[in-house]
Amino acid sequence: MSPIEFEDVLARYRAGERTFIGLTLIHVDAFESDLRGVDFSDSCLDRAYLPYSNLSQAQLVRVSLAGAELGDTKLFGATLTTANLAGANLSRSDLRHCQLQGANLQGADLSGADLRGADLSGTNLQAAKLIKANLVQANLDGANLSGASLFRAEGNWLGQMQWDQAPVFPDGHRNHRQ
Repeated sequence: MSPIEFEDVLARYRAGERTFIGLTLIHVDAFESDLRGVDFSDSCLDRAYLPYSNLSQAQLVRVSLAGAELGDTKLFGATLTTANLAGANLSRSDLRHCQLQGANLQGADLSGADLRGADLSGTNLQAAKLIKANLVQANLDGANLSGASLFRAEGNWLGQMQWDQAPVFPDGHRNHRQ
């Protein structure tokens, strides 16, 4: 499919359409956009500029948002399974109860992000910034945290995280009690 201007998608969304599967979107520059419940599954939104937007309950399965600007964005309850968010800025974003299984967040900035109750199982978090992130009750089964920065993550998150298959921690070990 040929690339589509994001302004065209916004107009269709405002008219009530919510499903935009498999699109290649260009010129995504939408500060403070309200896109609650949108379905961009299998779409390419690389380097999108969507800070302060509301993508709560969005379906973003297998979406590519590599290098996207999503700082301070509401993604509460969104489904981002196997999404590519490599190098994306998600700082201070609301990612509570998100489904992020198998997502690629390598090198992403999640500083100050709220990830309470998020499912990050099998997620690639290599070299991700999780500084002051809230990971209380997050599921990190099999997540790769190699090289990730967990400095000052909020609360007693390490003792409350859930996993059956331990994640790989920055120093290479799998046992968080070592």
